[in-house]
Amino acid sequence: MKIYMIRHGETDWNKKRKLQGQVDIPLNEFGKLLAKETAPALADVPFAVCYTSPLKRAAETARLVLGDREVPIVPDKRIQEMSFGEFEGLCCREEGWNIPDPGFRNFFNAPEVYQPPKGGESFEEVRARLNNFLEELYQKEELQDKNVLLSTHGAALCGILSLMKGLPISGYWQQGVHKNCAVSIAEVKDGKIEILQENVTYYQESVQDW
Repeated sequence: MKIYMIRHGETDWNKKRKLQGQVDIPLNEFGKLLAKETAPALADVPFAVCYTSPLKRAAETARLVLGDREVPIVPDKRIQEMSFGEFEGLCCREEGWNIPDPGFRNFFNAPEVYQPPKGGESFEEVRARLNNFLEELYQKEELQDKNVLLSTHGAALCGILSLMKGLPISGYWQQGVHKNCAVSIAEVKDGKIEILQENVTYYQESVQDW
């Protein structure tokens, strides 16, 4: 099984560095362009199925990448973005930072001691649901020799890769948050997982002139 993982395209909240979490923000026009520019790189991959976060930005990215191909698109809440509870919509850019809890910086710098805001998820909770999804996926007999596409989010994707690599929560951000529409690929064979590529973008010349 080869698992292709893509982070959704850009949104207006990405651009403003607002915590999106599970707020259902759609792609902006540049985000749609990134997805369309990425599509040709995956056009020749015969996907058996696409699993997507049900949030608009991920689901729309999946549709734009797959185009008119008849690939089943299956929403699954287990791969949606990490929830930031009452802090969703606040700015996490240094210039304009308005998150009231100074301990929130542990989210980036020390995930192993991060305490989520009210209504938010811990790293342990996010990895538990992601791991539940992955273990179920790995066991699907009908997909063992197939290609699978996952359309997900920045923090969720880092969680998936940290689980695939067997990293502790302290290593959650090992490679940093991936770029919008960056693609990572893992191969699962005989119970072993190999990361074939990580955080690769396929933007064409038109994006440079945006």
